[in-house]
Amino acid sequence: MFEQIKWDAQGLVPTVVQDAQTLRVLMVAYMNRESLEQTLAIGETVFWSRSRSELWHKGATSGNTQRVQAIYVDCDGDTLLVEVNPKGPACHTGNISCFYRRLAE
Repeated sequence: MFEQIKWDAQGLVPTVVQDAQTLRVLMVAYMNRESLEQTLAIGETVFWSRSRSELWHKGATSGNTQRVQAIYVDCDGDTLLVEVNPKGPACHTGNISCFYRRLAE
């Protein structure tokens, strides 16, 4: 499975997280091989924090975890889609989705 993924120069792949029930896009983060392996092992999302340069288990401190239902790789192999059942909001602001601000028209 890992051979299907085109990791970037830093060993990362953009990852779109979507609510499995509502299909709403919750957030976009990055995974590396280790975070994907941990995600598969524990069944909850684990990402690579580019700002902190460390693994980040979503919800480890807030309790707003994301139970993984399915993981897909896109046709080019350069983006992942993770369908989750979220326990609480995805955004650090408390919003359900990180995409709560509409771009001014």
